[in-house]
Amino acid sequence: MSTRKRPLPQSFGIRHARPGEARTVAGLLALAFADDPVMGWMVPGGGPDRTRRIALYFRLAQRQQRPREGAVRVAATGEGRLLAAALWSGPGRWRAPAVRELASVPRYVRVFGPRGLGRAAEVQECLHRAHPEEPHWYLPTVGKDPQVQGAGAGSALVREQLAHCDRLGEAAYLESSRASNVPFYERLGFRVTGEIRLPHGGPALWPMWRDPAAGGPAAAGGGTGGGAGG
Repeated sequence: MSTRKRPLPQSFGIRHARPGEARTVAGLLALAFADDPVMGWMVPGGGPDRTRRIALYFRLAQRQQRPREGAVRVAATGEGRLLAAALWSGPGRWRAPAVRELASVPRYVRVFGPRGLGRAAEVQECLHRAHPEEPHWYLPTVGKDPQVQGAGAGSALVREQLAHCDRLGEAAYLESSRASNVPFYERLGFRVTGEIRLPHGGPALWPMWRDPAAGGPAAAGGGTGGGAGG
Protein backbone atom coordinates (compact mmCIF):
# COMPACT_ATOMS: atom_id res chain seq x y z
CA MET A 1 0.00 0.00 0.00
CA SER A 2 1.36 3.43 -0.92
CA THR A 3 2.30 5.78 1.92
CA ARG A 4 2.39 8.88 -0.31
CA LYS A 5 0.40 11.69 1.25
CA ARG A 6 -2.61 12.97 -0.63
CA PRO A 7 -3.02 16.70 -1.29
CA LEU A 8 -4.34 18.62 1.70
CA PRO A 9 -8.00 19.62 1.31
CA GLN A 10 -8.70 23.31 0.97
CA SER A 11 -11.72 23.17 3.30
CA PHE A 12 -13.84 20.76 5.28
CA GLY A 13 -16.77 20.75 7.67
CA ILE A 14 -17.80 18.87 10.81
CA ARG A 15 -20.99 16.82 10.74
CA HIS A 16 -22.62 13.67 12.09
CA ALA A 17 -21.63 10.50 10.27
CA ARG A 18 -24.26 8.99 8.03
CA PRO A 19 -25.28 5.32 8.45
CA GLY A 20 -23.90 4.44 5.02
CA GLU A 21 -20.46 5.76 6.02
CA ALA A 22 -19.86 3.25 8.83
CA ARG A 23 -17.48 1.10 6.77
CA THR A 24 -15.52 4.11 5.54
CA VAL A 25 -15.23 5.50 9.07
CA ALA A 26 -14.01 2.11 10.32
CA GLY A 27 -11.40 1.89 7.57
CA LEU A 28 -10.15 5.39 8.33
CA LEU A 29 -9.83 4.63 12.05
CA ALA A 30 -8.09 1.33 11.31
CA LEU A 31 -5.39 3.23 9.43
CA ALA A 32 -5.18 5.89 12.14
CA PHE A 33 -4.69 3.26 14.86
CA ALA A 34 -2.44 0.91 12.87
CA ASP A 35 0.58 1.75 15.03
CA ASP A 36 -1.27 2.65 18.23
CA PRO A 37 0.45 0.90 21.19
CA VAL A 38 -2.76 -0.27 22.86
CA MET A 39 -4.29 -1.51 19.63
CA GLY A 40 -1.01 -3.22 18.77
CA TRP A 41 -1.07 -5.01 22.13
CA MET A 42 -4.68 -6.08 21.71
CA VAL A 43 -4.46 -7.02 18.02
CA PRO A 44 -0.86 -8.13 17.38
CA GLY A 45 0.58 -9.16 14.06
CA GLY A 46 0.51 -7.43 10.73
CA GLY A 47 -0.73 -7.56 7.18
CA PRO A 48 -4.16 -7.12 5.61
CA ASP A 49 -5.87 -9.49 8.05
CA ARG A 50 -4.87 -7.35 11.04
CA THR A 51 -6.12 -4.21 9.29
CA ARG A 52 -9.39 -5.97 8.54
CA ARG A 53 -9.83 -7.01 12.17
CA ILE A 54 -9.11 -3.51 13.47
CA ALA A 55 -11.62 -2.09 11.00
CA LEU A 56 -14.20 -4.61 12.26
CA TYR A 57 -13.46 -3.45 15.81
CA PHE A 58 -14.27 0.13 14.86
CA ARG A 59 -17.44 -0.93 13.08
CA LEU A 60 -18.54 -2.58 16.32
CA ALA A 61 -17.53 0.52 18.28
CA GLN A 62 -19.77 2.61 16.04
CA ARG A 63 -22.69 0.25 16.64
CA GLN A 64 -22.20 0.72 20.36
CA GLN A 65 -22.34 4.48 19.81
CA ARG A 66 -25.14 4.66 17.26
CA PRO A 67 -28.09 4.73 19.71
CA ARG A 68 -26.67 8.02 21.00
CA GLU A 69 -27.52 10.98 18.83
CA GLY A 70 -24.51 12.57 17.18
CA ALA A 71 -22.08 10.09 18.73
CA VAL A 72 -20.14 9.46 15.51
CA ARG A 73 -18.84 12.64 13.92
CA VAL A 74 -16.60 13.25 10.95
CA ALA A 75 -14.58 15.97 9.32
CA ALA A 76 -15.41 15.81 5.62
CA THR A 77 -14.95 17.81 2.47
CA GLY A 78 -17.89 19.04 0.44
CA GLU A 79 -17.27 16.16 -1.97
CA GLY A 80 -17.74 13.65 0.85
CA ARG A 81 -14.09 12.72 1.45
CA LEU A 82 -13.69 11.76 5.13
CA LEU A 83 -10.60 13.20 6.79
CA ALA A 84 -11.12 12.31 10.45
CA ALA A 85 -13.66 10.68 12.74
CA ALA A 86 -14.49 10.85 16.44
CA LEU A 87 -16.76 8.86 18.73
CA TRP A 88 -18.35 10.76 21.60
CA SER A 89 -20.57 9.61 24.46
CA GLY A 90 -22.72 12.06 26.39
CA PRO A 91 -22.96 12.30 30.18
CA GLY A 92 -24.07 9.02 31.72
CA ARG A 93 -23.94 7.18 28.38
CA TRP A 94 -20.32 6.12 28.05
CA ARG A 95 -20.92 2.47 28.95
CA ALA A 96 -23.05 0.28 26.70
CA PRO A 97 -25.81 -1.77 28.38
CA ALA A 98 -24.66 -5.23 29.47
CA VAL A 99 -27.15 -6.94 27.17
CA ARG A 100 -25.71 -5.14 24.14
CA GLU A 101 -22.15 -6.00 25.13
CA LEU A 102 -23.10 -9.65 25.58
CA ALA A 103 -24.79 -9.76 22.18
CA SER A 104 -21.61 -8.40 20.59
CA VAL A 105 -19.29 -11.10 21.99
CA PRO A 106 -19.37 -13.35 18.87
CA ARG A 107 -18.34 -10.37 16.71
CA TYR A 108 -15.53 -9.45 19.09
CA VAL A 109 -14.23 -13.01 18.83
CA ARG A 110 -13.72 -12.31 15.12
CA VAL A 111 -11.60 -9.29 16.06
CA PHE A 112 -9.49 -10.67 18.89
CA GLY A 113 -9.79 -14.43 18.49
CA PRO A 114 -10.87 -16.78 21.29
CA ARG A 115 -7.58 -16.35 23.17
CA GLY A 116 -7.34 -12.60 22.69
CA LEU A 117 -10.88 -11.95 23.85
CA GLY A 118 -9.88 -12.35 27.48
CA ARG A 119 -7.11 -9.79 27.10
CA ALA A 120 -9.53 -7.35 25.45
CA ALA A 121 -11.96 -7.84 28.35
CA GLU A 122 -9.18 -7.07 30.83
CA VAL A 123 -8.37 -3.86 28.98
CA GLN A 124 -12.01 -2.83 29.09
CA GLU A 125 -12.20 -3.59 32.79
CA CYS A 126 -9.08 -1.50 33.51
CA LEU A 127 -10.57 1.46 31.67
CA HIS A 128 -13.92 1.04 33.41
CA ARG A 129 -12.30 0.98 36.86
CA ALA A 130 -10.45 4.22 36.14
CA HIS A 131 -13.42 5.97 34.59
CA PRO A 132 -14.57 9.01 36.60
CA GLU A 133 -18.03 9.01 38.15
CA GLU A 134 -18.65 12.72 37.65
CA PRO A 135 -20.90 13.61 34.67
CA HIS A 136 -18.89 14.25 31.51
CA TRP A 137 -18.57 13.81 27.77
CA TYR A 138 -16.32 10.87 26.90
CA LEU A 139 -14.02 10.69 23.87
CA PRO A 140 -12.94 7.04 23.48
CA THR A 141 -11.69 7.41 19.92
CA VAL A 142 -10.54 10.10 17.52
CA GLY A 143 -8.40 9.48 14.46
CA LYS A 144 -7.47 11.05 11.18
CA ASP A 145 -6.48 9.83 7.73
CA PRO A 146 -2.67 9.44 7.95
CA GLN A 147 -2.39 10.69 4.37
CA VAL A 148 -3.72 14.16 5.23
CA GLN A 149 -1.47 15.13 8.12
CA GLY A 150 -1.50 18.86 8.76
CA ALA A 151 -5.05 19.56 7.59
CA GLY A 152 -6.25 20.16 11.16
CA ALA A 153 -9.25 17.85 10.76
CA GLY A 154 -8.68 15.81 13.92
CA SER A 155 -8.15 18.83 16.14
CA ALA A 156 -11.21 20.52 14.60
CA LEU A 157 -13.35 17.51 15.59
CA VAL A 158 -12.17 17.71 19.20
CA ARG A 159 -12.49 21.50 19.44
CA GLU A 160 -16.04 21.41 18.03
CA GLN A 161 -17.31 19.22 20.87
CA LEU A 162 -15.28 21.05 23.52
CA ALA A 163 -16.90 24.32 22.47
CA HIS A 164 -20.26 22.59 22.96
CA CYS A 165 -19.14 21.39 26.41
CA ASP A 166 -18.19 24.94 27.33
CA ARG A 167 -21.58 26.27 26.27
CA LEU A 168 -23.31 23.64 28.41
CA GLY A 169 -20.87 23.93 31.31
CA GLU A 170 -20.00 20.22 31.06
CA ALA A 171 -16.68 18.39 31.53
CA ALA A 172 -14.87 16.06 29.10
CA TYR A 173 -12.72 12.97 29.60
CA LEU A 174 -10.46 10.74 27.49
CA GLU A 175 -7.58 8.28 27.76
CA SER A 176 -4.52 9.09 25.67
CA SER A 177 -2.75 5.97 24.44
CA ARG A 178 0.34 7.97 23.46
CA ALA A 179 2.46 10.15 25.72
CA SER A 180 3.27 12.29 22.67
CA ASN A 181 -0.40 13.28 22.37
CA VAL A 182 -0.66 14.55 25.96
CA PRO A 183 0.68 18.07 25.20
CA PHE A 184 -1.89 18.47 22.42
CA TYR A 185 -4.76 17.71 24.77
CA GLU A 186 -3.24 19.89 27.48
CA ARG A 187 -3.40 22.82 25.06
CA LEU A 188 -7.12 22.16 24.79
CA GLY A 189 -7.56 22.37 28.54
CA PHE A 190 -7.21 18.70 29.56
CA ARG A 191 -4.99 17.63 32.44
CA VAL A 192 -3.51 14.23 33.23
CA THR A 193 -5.16 12.66 36.26
CA GLY A 194 -3.05 9.50 36.59
CA GLU A 195 -1.78 6.52 34.65
CA ILE A 196 -3.56 3.33 33.63
CA ARG A 197 -1.15 0.42 33.28
CA LEU A 198 -2.61 -2.53 31.39
CA PRO A 199 -2.06 -6.00 32.88
CA HIS A 200 0.51 -8.61 31.85
CA GLY A 201 3.11 -6.04 30.82
CA GLY A 202 0.77 -4.06 28.58
CA PRO A 203 1.27 -0.41 27.62
CA ALA A 204 0.12 2.59 29.64
CA LEU A 205 -2.65 5.08 29.01
CA TRP A 206 -3.02 8.54 30.48
CA PRO A 207 -6.52 9.50 31.67
CA MET A 208 -7.21 13.18 31.07
CA TRP A 209 -9.98 15.40 32.42
CA ARG A 210 -11.15 18.79 31.21
CA ASP A 211 -13.36 21.17 33.18
CA PRO A 212 -15.60 23.43 31.09
CA ALA A 213 -14.02 26.74 30.16
CA ALA A 214 -15.35 30.02 28.82
CA GLY A 215 -13.86 30.19 25.33
CA GLY A 216 -10.06 29.88 25.34
CA PRO A 217 -8.86 26.27 25.08
CA ALA A 218 -11.61 24.91 22.84
CA ALA A 219 -11.07 27.72 20.36
CA ALA A 220 -7.28 27.37 20.30
CA GLY A 221 -5.44 25.99 17.29
CA GLY A 222 -2.98 23.12 17.18
CA GLY A 223 -2.22 19.91 15.35
CA THR A 224 -4.28 16.77 15.49
CA GLY A 225 -3.89 14.51 18.46
CA GLY A 226 -4.36 11.16 16.75
CA GLY A 227 -5.86 8.26 18.71
CA ALA A 228 -7.29 8.95 22.12
CA GLY A 229 -7.73 5.34 23.19
CA GLY A 230 -9.09 2.08 21.88
